[in-house]
Amino acid sequence: MTAGPSADDLRRYRRNLQEEVDGQSLYLLLAEAEEDSNLKSVFERLAESEKRHIDLWEGKLREAGVDVPEFRPGAQVRILGWLARRFGTQFVTPLVERMELNAVTMYDDQPEAVERGLPGTERSHARLFQALASQPGESVDVARLEGRHRGASGNALRAAVLGANDGLVSNLSLVMGFAGADPGQGVVALAGIAGLLAGAFSMAFAEWISVRSSREAFERQVEIEREELEMNPEEERAELVLIYQAKGLSEESARLTADRVFENRETALDTLVREELGMSEQSVGRPSVAAVTSFLLFAVGALVPAFPWFFADGGLAIGLSLGLGAAGLFLLGAAVTLWTGRSALYSGVRQLAIGLAAAGITYGIGTALGVAIDI
Repeated sequence: MTAGPSADDLRRYRRNLQEEVDGQSLYLLLAEAEEDSNLKSVFERLAESEKRHIDLWEGKLREAGVDVPEFRPGAQVRILGWLARRFGTQFVTPLVERMELNAVTMYDDQPEAVERGLPGTERSHARLFQALASQPGESVDVARLEGRHRGASGNALRAAVLGANDGLVSNLSLVMGFAGADPGQGVVALAGIAGLLAGAFSMAFAEWISVRSSREAFERQVEIEREELEMNPEEERAELVLIYQAKGLSEESARLTADRVFENRETALDTLVREELGMSEQSVGRPSVAAVTSFLLFAVGALVPAFPWFFADGGLAIGLSLGLGAAGLFLLGAAVTLWTGRSALYSGVRQLAIGLAAAGITYGIGTALGVAIDI
């Protein structure tokens, strides 16, 4: 004879039921407050999803032969509903997003919920509100939102500028510190090469670890999404419809778009990963490419202040190193305005001042140490 649910199970069923009642009430309140018909439909369908979960836990309690409590939505839900009516649903979307993210794993270790696919549903709701929170106050078409995933070239250029800047600033400071101690041309040149190699290898290794970790996380998310697609294809299709509606498509257009996507399983998987997670194969990048690129960019920047010491010494080498370093600092500072929108002159001069200040400080420290240890 199979044992019935334990007292702990019954408490868990009641707790789950309260959570689902809160969720359904919140979605209905958001639907009531929302003026956009597409988003109103999204919230109403989310409430329908929560109703199915309510039925599950009520059924479990009835099967156990206990009374089903009549839960009312909690104070937090009622406050969010009031705020949504007064200030609009976008005002409370970040708060709802945080609530959904906190609930993502609530069903992962509950066998009854896993059997019915509730963990995947919770993740879907969280991803939907992440999409809503990322576009506050505006209705955005799908094509434009998909375009944001193709901005890798701009990010790569920015990384190139910052990587070269790191090499330039750090090695200029290092070279000037050794130059201040006046140990001789060979020692300064050696220090410049050592700084170049040490910094470049450090940057390359750190970038490799970072991108490798990101890729492993991405691959894990893809596998989770693949499993959910295989187990609940219709639920995943419905989720994609909701995401497209949240982005401004009518329900009919969203369904047609989702149907076309689901004609091919791999296309569906790629689209779900991109739309739900905001990730793609191209956006993650390759660890080897990232490592080599970081190494080269840092090395190029670090070579600039060290180069004069290969053929000059004393004041001439110091002047050339500072001159080349200053030119590089100004150009790289000006290049940053491609993203900041500030004046190229202002940003270039600011970067120049910071870099030269660092070089001046290390030169002074090197001079003091050189005197102290009688180099």
